[in-house]
Amino acid sequence: MSKLNIGIILGSTRQGRVSPQVGQWIKEIADQRGDANYEIVDINDYNLPFLGTTDGSEPGIAAWNQKLGELDGFVFIVQEYNHSITGALKNAIDFAREAWNNKAAGIVSYGSTGGARAAEHLRGILGELLVADVRVHPTLSLFTDFENGSVFKPQALHLDNVNAMLDQVVAWSGALKTLR
Repeated sequence: MSKLNIGIILGSTRQGRVSPQVGQWIKEIADQRGDANYEIVDINDYNLPFLGTTDGSEPGIAAWNQKLGELDGFVFIVQEYNHSITGALKNAIDFAREAWNNKAAGIVSYGSTGGARAAEHLRGILGELLVADVRVHPTLSLFTDFENGSVFKPQALHLDNVNAMLDQVVAWSGALKTLR
């Protein structure tokens, strides 16, 4: 059986965002494992319009759905804005439907409370799209894992949680692949 393809979804498009730093850290850990093909998928690269404001013919929409279709599972890098996920992430999620179905996802969140509230909102959304979110959920604090709120410096204690989450994402993604 070929290796699974897992996308590390960057959930922010704001200027000065730190999600690329967190995503790269996750990818470096994941690549050392050798159990799947991991790639960073930046929603910012797809130039998605706001859902419902266009005729849907923009090339980024088709490219986004094609990329999601190529993936067997996901790791969402989620930042908490106003107790929820970013508007850009919700918009990107809503631009696809079947491409999400019967896949697994892990969540790595950050914020003043580790992004826990955003992660819980994302879990409800993923359930509607038939994405099985895994239990282990690494949470990163803006106060202890980021220097001046902008330079990512994760504490070593997160490594075990990241690997446990990836174990679950790979196992569930493999199991759910049999349904697709």
